[in-house]
Amino acid sequence: MMVDAVATPPRRPGGIKRFIEAYPFLPALIIMLVLLALNGIWQPRSVSLVGITGLIKTYMALMLLAVAQTYVVYAGDIDLSAGAIVSLVNVVIVAVMASLGDSGVSVLAAMAIGLGAGLACGIVNGIVVAAFRLQAIVATFATSIFFTGLALWVMPVAGTPAPATFWRTYGGRILDVPFVFWAAALLAVILYLLARTRHALQLLAVGDDAQGAYQSGLPVTAIRIRGYAMCGVFAALAAFCITGDTASGDPLVGGKMTLYSIAAVVLGGTALAGGYGTVVGSVFGALIIGLINSLVYFVGTPSEWQNLVQGLAILVALVAGILIGRRARA
Repeated sequence: MMVDAVATPPRRPGGIKRFIEAYPFLPALIIMLVLLALNGIWQPRSVSLVGITGLIKTYMALMLLAVAQTYVVYAGDIDLSAGAIVSLVNVVIVAVMASLGDSGVSVLAAMAIGLGAGLACGIVNGIVVAAFRLQAIVATFATSIFFTGLALWVMPVAGTPAPATFWRTYGGRILDVPFVFWAAALLAVILYLLARTRHALQLLAVGDDAQGAYQSGLPVTAIRIRGYAMCGVFAALAAFCITGDTASGDPLVGGKMTLYSIAAVVLGGTALAGGYGTVVGSVFGALIIGLINSLVYFVGTPSEWQNLVQGLAILVALVAGILIGRRARA
């Protein structure tokens, strides 16, 4: 199990309270397991290897985008352009692969360009918010419109197919193990290593007390920019997963994902005010959203009621997570 960095509280409580504060993703883990069990009751095949593979394959992009959002929230910021970055990278890599042809070289070149595009978008956000000192929620809302405009300029109409090499790899197997499991394992290793870096702790320190961090000598502006840069890179990785899952380019594909990513961060126990939380919890939060969507479908909810029920279920899960955390600390 990955252990992520959390801000050190001013006092060291004892017993269960210390345990919960050290691992704030535990309420999300409990809710996820309950939802997994409910999915298994309504549709036993959903908890089979095929069902779990399908769940991870479908929601890997949201898991990565939730991770991306977490690194921004660590520092007390927010990124409303995360979904737009996914859309932009999605159409960029599909356009590059379409122009270079269906080969391994074109796929690697497109992925490198996509990562560069995501990184550039993140740096732009960081400069606008941290260096120019604009309100994050307003500035990133503006950049989301700009990035969406760029995506529409690259690909005005959705539907351009991605090369078969790309989507067959994403949906295929390596050594008889589904590719998405290898991707999940690699993500776990990356998050574990990132949690051990100074940068993760510095982001948490800035979110916990930006003025105190500045007075202690930390380069607050540079740290916040790096947080947005990390967000851009993980958003690009999310775009790779979206492309592999849908096998096409769509300039609006990431539109709804931004708010879902924020919801996943909160469900995972990360404080939107910054300074406290884990990326592990955000991954669990994304899976909670996926399991809720699956459960709503399995119970046969009419299509006109599905959005309402999904929203209420996410709200209930959020409240349950808060209550579990509070009761454990009591």
